[in-house]
Amino acid sequence: MAKREHVSETPATRTLREAGIAFTEHPYEYLEHGGALHSAQVLGLDPYQVVKTLVMQDQDAKPLIVLMHGNRKVSTKNLARQIGAKSVEPCAPEVANRHSGYLVGGTSPFGTRRPMPVFIESTILELPRIAINGGRRGFLVQIEPAVCVRLLQARPVQCALAE
Repeated sequence: MAKREHVSETPATRTLREAGIAFTEHPYEYLEHGGALHSAQVLGLDPYQVVKTLVMQDQDAKPLIVLMHGNRKVSTKNLARQIGAKSVEPCAPEVANRHSGYLVGGTSPFGTRRPMPVFIESTILELPRIAINGGRRGFLVQIEPAVCVRLLQARPVQCALAE
């Protein structure tokens, strides 16, 4: 049996450990612009259960995080309506990096540099387990989705669009 590769601690894994959250580590070979679909394929996971962490901003440039299925897109119009914003758009990568403290492609909702409101696609909460970024490119952790609500106070929204 192959020895499991251990990934060094990240702010995300530190946050999970300190909160007593059980998780499994899933390192994989990162592919630039591969996204959740690539990581799902490499790790043999359903892309619907791989959750991407998206740093977005409202009309006042206030940052927020959206957790979305790996094979779905965010309807920014539906999201804005549900959170009471005039508009929502993705942050530029360098702005997202500054807000989260992570490099795009390795953004975790856990252990971000600054606190941001977190919104989670409601259907994610129906899954038994999800794979979500562990704070480094090429590294997912599997957790129960309810952890996102408990630790991040993530608010459920319905804003998924098919890819």
